Amino acid sequence: MGNGIAHVCALAGYDVGLFDVSKDRIEAGLATINGNLARRVRSGKLSEADRDAALSRIRGVPSYEGFGDYDLIIESAVEDEQVKRKIYQALCPHLKPECLVGSNTSSISITRLAAATDRPEKFMGIHFMNPVPVMALVEVIRGHRTSGQTVETIMEWSRKMGKTSVEVNDLATEKLVQRPSGP
Repeated sequence: MGNGIAHVCALAGYDVGLFDVSKDRIEAGLATINGNLARRVRSGKLSEADRDAALSRIRGVPSYEGFGDYDLIIESAVEDEQVKRKIYQALCPHLKPECLVGSNTSSISITRLAAATDRPEKFMGIHFMNPVPVMALVEVIRGHRTSGQTVETIMEWSRKMGKTSVEVNDLATEKLVQRPSGP
């Protein structure tokens, strides 16, 4: 998923940092993106110049410290809450205060994940559908403390990439605000 997200962000003109657990995995991710873009060139859906420009916007980032100047981080690690929490705890101290953080999770509470960060108001779910370069839908998932400005920013960002963004509430948020039924 991370490769696909990096692919669409770079095609939309954004500079992208790609991180993984090892240098080999980063290089494999870059090779996958290169191959997918080359396939689009061969099919006539993308010019060689646009492919080269997109590839020039993606760089491997060897450590969390390398994300200090980024405006948005999208985590797309395995669907394991503890793995994701460890990533945020290691990553967030290196981010500038205004940086937004999102998770591409499809099943873990955004509210619980946001609690592992120093910025729950700037944290949201950004759930892309697979394969990312093909599927248009992006779910923007609001956690209990996600600010309206954060949601608006991500909704606009996803539209700039040609995606259809839909705002949804985190299930945990729904339970927190649910009123008792009955008389």
